Amino acid sequence: MEFRELGRTGLKVSVIGLGTMTFGVQNTEAEGHAQIDRALDAGVNFVDTAEVYAVPPTAESYGTTERIIGSWIAQRRGRDRIILATKVAGPGGALGLTYVRGGDNRLDRQNILQAIDGSLRRLQTDYVDLYQLHWPARATNFFGRLGYQHVDSPDVSTIDETLEVLNDLVRAGKVRFIGVSNETPWGMHRYLELAEQRGWPRHVSIQNPYNLLNRSFEVGLAEMAITRTDLFRVASAGLRDTPGIAGGFGDRAGMSVCDCWADRRRD
Repeated sequence: MEFRELGRTGLKVSVIGLGTMTFGVQNTEAEGHAQIDRALDAGVNFVDTAEVYAVPPTAESYGTTERIIGSWIAQRRGRDRIILATKVAGPGGALGLTYVRGGDNRLDRQNILQAIDGSLRRLQTDYVDLYQLHWPARATNFFGRLGYQHVDSPDVSTIDETLEVLNDLVRAGKVRFIGVSNETPWGMHRYLELAEQRGWPRHVSIQNPYNLLNRSFEVGLAEMAITRTDLFRVASAGLRDTPGIAGGFGDRAGMSVCDCWADRRRD
């Protein structure tokens, strides 16, 4: 197994990570435990989940994936064997996620604090290594949507407030590092700018769709990930062991889930 540094954190993560969003619907708890065991046997140390998993998301499946990972941690006493990442849901009313905190799940202080405490309880741990914003709180493109159309409406929660709360979680020891998911170049730039101005934690990773059919990451975000050497890309839909294209731009095979675009700058 090959490993890459997660941004500038000092954490070494396997270039292949275990996505777990099927645990609890398409896979049973026993099957989820078996998949984690097999992944670790193969050298994988990065496990990624989210509060809204399993998928397809429903009120009944909400949180089941985290609970399955949590029961694995408790039964195997395996917390120190994995680098654990989870995500807080953005506003879900338009996505039909009205069951998440009563349908008012903004990325504000109240909601993020409730979300992290719920995730830690289900995961049976007192901290997560990487805490990610699953999708933006503002009206913008995400989940691979193209053709941006501006909407003049106030953000349901500002980036400033979101980052301030994440700063408090890092200081409290509940979160080691923070990242984003389904974010745009503007949003990523704004988070990094605020972190530099106020001395708050910097986002160390970005998890956006990227595969043969969805290349939207290459427009803007790829340039940012290459030029910002502290930004690690976690692919939510990677390519599998294909020489020439697996790393995204050309020269590494086998990076099917995690690869660091900043490595291109060192080549």
